[in-house]
Amino acid sequence: MDTITDTSVTKRSANTPATATVRTPSAPPKKPTFWSKLSSSFAMFKNGKSIAGLSILGFFVLVAIFADVLAPYSPTKVDNTARFQPPSAEHWLGTTHIGEDVLSQVIHGTRGVIVVGFLAAIIATLIAIVIGVMSGYLRGWRSEGLSALTNVFLVIPGIPLIIIVATMFEDPPLWVIALVLGLIGWAWGARVLRAQTMSLRSRDFVQAAKANGEPLRRIITVEMLPNLMALIAASFVGTVTAAIIGLTTLSYIGVIPVTTYNWGTILNWASAQGAFRLGQWWWFLPPGLCIAAIGVALSLINFGIDEYVNPRLRSAGERARAMKKKGLNVNDTVTVVRTTTQNEK
Repeated sequence: MDTITDTSVTKRSANTPATATVRTPSAPPKKPTFWSKLSSSFAMFKNGKSIAGLSILGFFVLVAIFADVLAPYSPTKVDNTARFQPPSAEHWLGTTHIGEDVLSQVIHGTRGVIVVGFLAAIIATLIAIVIGVMSGYLRGWRSEGLSALTNVFLVIPGIPLIIIVATMFEDPPLWVIALVLGLIGWAWGARVLRAQTMSLRSRDFVQAAKANGEPLRRIITVEMLPNLMALIAASFVGTVTAAIIGLTTLSYIGVIPVTTYNWGTILNWASAQGAFRLGQWWWFLPPGLCIAAIGVALSLINFGIDEYVNPRLRSAGERARAMKKKGLNVNDTVTVVRTTTQNEK
């Protein structure tokens, strides 16, 4: 049998290779800026838990800012004709034993709680960043000295110190209370930041910045801090929670003078006048619910941060959201198998 072979050959230049790959030059990747790193660091607040917590917390912040506008009466205004009055159209949350409006007191008390909580958290977080990051990045006796200072503040009892400071003032202002709460609340955050900074200082991008001769200030602020934002945010939220609980607790037990309006002093007045015993729920229940609500808000924010930081929680949350989009039950332990009918084959 004869074999027929196609001998036609495509004409090409003598210098042209048989196979040529043409590559178009691609644009070099853009170096991430500080603001882009900072934006990606705050991605922890984009999940459902964080958004819900921030919404509740934002509501209380707005109430604190516009307390003078929202309160129907002055918190010290006395109505002798409406003593121990339950909730009504005139007084939505009732009145106290001398006729003061409870709603107005709760609204004005929000300002003290928010101011002390955030101011104490800002002070504690700034100290924690400086001490924690510096002790984690530096080596030798400087690192050990800052670590020893952190350990000392970890064991300082907070409540006795606040009691001593409060006795030095006849009517301590809010910034003094916040300052004391901030000075005794930074150590735990500094300890966590130190451990994470010790891990980051050996990473390639930090070593490259050091090799390029970058100053220490830029290495910490541009290279390290954006990677620590999740822990800093968690430390800030935890300090706000501790400061609010500390303020309301100290106000309730009478360490802080009752002239300083907050939810703890309202509970102190209610307890002193027998509102718990007499069942006057409109006096003690609203501030208690406010404390619980702001605690839930801060807990949701903290849960959202944990879900972002922890890879296992993050993957579990993404898997749960994907199952919900497909209409599957997250808690269902049975695998759903799709069957194919005869008409679909």
